[in-house]
Amino acid sequence: MTTAAAPPAHQPSQAPPRIGASRPTSRFTRNLRGHTVAWLFLTPALVLFLVFKFIPMIRGIEMSFHDVRPYLGDRWVGVDNYVRVLTDEAFLSAINHTVILAVGQTVGSIALGFVLALLLEGTVRHLWFIRTAVFLPAIVTMAVITEVWRILYYPSADGVVNGIIGWFGAGPSQFLNSPDTSLMSVMAVGIWRGAPYDMMIIIAGLAGVDRTLYEAADVDGATTRQRLWHVTLPALRPVFAILLTLAAIRGLRVFTEIFLLTNGGPNGSTEVLMTLVYKLGLERSELGVAAAGSVVLLVATVILTVAVQVWRARSVAKGAGR
Repeated sequence: MTTAAAPPAHQPSQAPPRIGASRPTSRFTRNLRGHTVAWLFLTPALVLFLVFKFIPMIRGIEMSFHDVRPYLGDRWVGVDNYVRVLTDEAFLSAINHTVILAVGQTVGSIALGFVLALLLEGTVRHLWFIRTAVFLPAIVTMAVITEVWRILYYPSADGVVNGIIGWFGAGPSQFLNSPDTSLMSVMAVGIWRGAPYDMMIIIAGLAGVDRTLYEAADVDGATTRQRLWHVTLPALRPVFAILLTLAAIRGLRVFTEIFLLTNGGPNGSTEVLMTLVYKLGLERSELGVAAAGSVVLLVATVILTVAVQVWRARSVAKGAGR
């Protein structure tokens, strides 16, 4: 006689293992490890920025409120240095020249860069060589460019530029030696160097324009001018906002071409804020006043950058609301 096997005793049910229970911890560990590696790579650059940029910037702001006297101790003067910067005739003249150069070089380089971009935009094989040749001024050091233009501006009939204008019956001009033409001559150098850089950015922007917009414009019978005004320019609005910021900052910080071509002359006709700060700080040892002038330039640059960004944000919001 066989007996049936007794059923196994009932065991309490166990909850299935939570597969993802350890996942948050491992994900946190991976993120922490990834952030640690990223910060390790960033640390050398951050240290360099701190030592060579931010600490000197803070020290410069501190110096702007003092009469800096090496070996004798600094003397607190409050805002006297800023009052001098904003009221002194030499500073006001330098600020005026800086604004003129910044506006002229910004508008000129963007306009010339836009024209060059329209001429050289496309996929034709030989255009890469022409673009490279046109872009060369943007990568050549400013010291070399100024020496080239010093030769081009040679103030006699044998000079290159004077020879060209002589073909049209005009007499030789003292480009860099005349107070009437020196500032515009330096501005032309800045435009010539900045336009190729702006051209490449605009070409990149043109490559992102939706081609169907041009096809629709052709179907509607739009002329070249209408396509440019109603399709190309609106599509490049973000690009122009970026270029405006970069070119304006470049114009406000102009120094090398002035220093090497005219050194602020003749008779202060090309003196800009940075060359005046350089002379006050390193030639006349008026470090406090020079620091105040640098802070004024810094504040102007920050205000300009913020204003352009606000204008850009409003333009984007207005375009999205339509």
